[in-house]
Amino acid sequence: MPVARLLSLLLALAAPLAAAAAAPAPPAAPATGGPTPLDKYLDNLRTLRTSFVQTLADPHGREIDRANGTLIVQRPGKFSWDIHPQPVAGSAAAANPTPAGGGGAGQLMVCDGVNLWFYDRDLQQVTVKAVDAALSATPAMLLSGAVDVRKSFAISPVGVREGLDWVLVEPNGTQADFRRALFGFEHGDLQRMILEDKLDQTATIIFQKIERNGPVRTAEVSFTPPAGVDVIGTPRK
Repeated sequence: MPVARLLSLLLALAAPLAAAAAAPAPPAAPATGGPTPLDKYLDNLRTLRTSFVQTLADPHGREIDRANGTLIVQRPGKFSWDIHPQPVAGSAAAANPTPAGGGGAGQLMVCDGVNLWFYDRDLQQVTVKAVDAALSATPAMLLSGAVDVRKSFAISPVGVREGLDWVLVEPNGTQADFRRALFGFEHGDLQRMILEDKLDQTATIIFQKIERNGPVRTAEVSFTPPAGVDVIGTPRK
């Protein structure tokens, strides 16, 4: 599966989860009705900067894609998700690895608060649409504060497992590309996300080098199409 699919799983341009996932779903627990670790995390969150490793497993638990990248969030409503493919052991890509940093491959998603941009470096193509016309029920939109969390998602705590305090997030409605997402917290910090798509494939995202409420430059959550690429759609001014 191409890395573009990985990004679409997460950002939706993105059952417990399958037991074969890289980190299994914690057992369900009754919702308390009070604030969850996710609610507490989003309180007073202004910016977020983190690198991550992302893997995709098929319904049998076999890893079929791997990527790494960075996530930058500036609330409310702005984020940048930059992802680069990495070779999976035994694949043709592993036998002929690309240079460090992805060699210019991969995808970039930027929400500047007005428009949502998707840049596929492999295809040299940019797709743009107004934020309010884009699919909103996605984890990235949730973290950026671009949507009403409780209106767009059903959120419930599901207990502690493997040292992480888990929260189950399910989109309200049927348009989202993912069925369920788990957010894993350690001492109040977001450490992991696990998403199950409609094909029973599971994406696991492990965050690293997390910086909360640090400086974020406007240019980091803005986008200008590179010269010579095809642009599909018309950005809102």
